[in-house]
Amino acid sequence: MIASAASHEEVLLHGGMTNAGLVSRVGDTVRRPRRTTTQATAALLHHLERVGFEGAPRYLGIDEKGREVLSYIPGEAAIFPHQRWVRSDEALVSVAELLRDYHRAVASFDPAGYQWPDPVPVPFRGDLVSHNDPNLDNVIFDSGRAVALIDFDLAGPGSPAWDLACAARLWAPLRDGSDSPEGVRRRSLARLALFADAYGATREERADMIEAFVPCHDWCYGVVRRAIAAGHEVFGLYWRDGGESRTVRTSNWLASHGAEMSVALGLS
Repeated sequence: MIASAASHEEVLLHGGMTNAGLVSRVGDTVRRPRRTTTQATAALLHHLERVGFEGAPRYLGIDEKGREVLSYIPGEAAIFPHQRWVRSDEALVSVAELLRDYHRAVASFDPAGYQWPDPVPVPFRGDLVSHNDPNLDNVIFDSGRAVALIDFDLAGPGSPAWDLACAARLWAPLRDGSDSPEGVRRRSLARLALFADAYGATREERADMIEAFVPCHDWCYGVVRRAIAAGHEVFGLYWRDGGESRTVRTSNWLASHGAEMSVALGLS
């Protein structure tokens, strides 16, 4: 049990939707809701600490309110509305390199025996625990470079290619041009190639990425839909404010641009 936070000011941390309004900074720690999968996340973060991976928070225990306590990582999250540097090629490359380093660090972790959240589809599920939610606001930057992943709520047995697909579709981004930021609207395929190259993706991983894009998109928004059905207010507002139509457009774009993505990744 972590000592009481009563003697420290709690500062609400903004960004993200799943735990909106429920995550606070207390001194050099972060307090966030406990989950049924907290034990699995704790084991994962303890492993990352043991192997010396600096790009993730440390799990410190449970506070007097029953909340998870994690170390606070200084830096800047890519929170909407995004600053221009968030869509820079340098930021994109650093995200790919951070994801590569995470996969190397987590490769020796055994996920057996723990309760994990929503499983990814079987074809993309292996022994490697992928982050599964490398959204823009789940990456901490320092001086425009990605230095840490946060929010491991959806982490669970997956694969490098699954995480690559999750990240590339958000960071390239891979979506209908009408929904892409102006600065990268016509460069999504070039940025996809840049991302895969920076990660050092093998030919097999690139091919698996192509296969994973649509299932990954559907899986991620399946999580959102279930949250909405359970009464999640913030997700509900996002969905009603154009989120549903944007999701459909992205799904259609991914399904119809497989050949172009394959060429961009050097597969054909």
